[in-house]
Amino acid sequence: MKKILFPTDFSETANNAFVYALQMAKFMDAEVICLHVYDLPPISYEGYPSYVAEVYETLELNKFENFKDHIPSLRKIAEENELGFIKMSHVLEQGDLVPAIEHLAESENIDLIVMGTNGVSGWKEKVFGSNTGAVIGKVPMPVLSVPVKSKFTEIKTIGFTTRFRNKDRAALQQVLEVAKKMKAQVKCLYVQTFDSDVKTAQIEKWRERYAAEPVEFFVVAHDDVQESIFEFLKSQKIDMLSMLTYKRSFLDGLFHTSMTKKLSYHCEIPILALHEPEIKKMKLLGSESEALKE
Repeated sequence: MKKILFPTDFSETANNAFVYALQMAKFMDAEVICLHVYDLPPISYEGYPSYVAEVYETLELNKFENFKDHIPSLRKIAEENELGFIKMSHVLEQGDLVPAIEHLAESENIDLIVMGTNGVSGWKEKVFGSNTGAVIGKVPMPVLSVPVKSKFTEIKTIGFTTRFRNKDRAALQQVLEVAKKMKAQVKCLYVQTFDSDVKTAQIEKWRERYAAEPVEFFVVAHDDVQESIFEFLKSQKIDMLSMLTYKRSFLDGLFHTSMTKKLSYHCEIPILALHEPEIKKMKLLGSESEALKE
């Protein structure tokens, strides 16, 4: 059984993302591991180490009791969405969120991370929003970022941004496998900027290669990549956007980590961020594809 990691602070934002985690678990035949991370405040009481230890013990006990009290609320959400059959487990960790996610993702061989994001308030990212961005940037595995305003409906159309590179083919194959499980259509977008080096013949080759797959290709000539993506999401009624994050500068890589994080703050649809170094290891749904073997 595959594993989905769902970090939660039991907020409205997290609970909203939990529905997506459950739905993805249904399609992936996966279990959901719910992670709550807490931190203890610094306490200094010079000369009284036993007192400090007692305070920490009390705080940890309170955190545990609070965690235990919230577990039934997650089960209730699952049952309200007719997903009570999904296998769930719960982990309580003390420390910083991102390192805790990194450690658990590796030790439990996690296939997908699902997180909620608040987006931005003015110019300042709210805590869970910025944490989601940090996880996308630092944890080298698929992350589904769910904005608080995104309410789950049937996923009929999955968007995928591409530059028609070989590395994109492996990611696209993963997205197609997700789409087939959901009986959804994939719509690929390439924003052709002024200095684009992608040839028409290359684009046509992709169209021919995927002619039998549930995928359609769109080429938009525009120098404003972000605005082109937003317009594409609206005009094509995209329910979920998938992006391969390139860890390089914006001029060298069209869709790099900061672009994906920025979109995850502003969009009202979930974004599946895929990481280049992990593409060969990703088996979100089904068996290893030809694209992954090349």
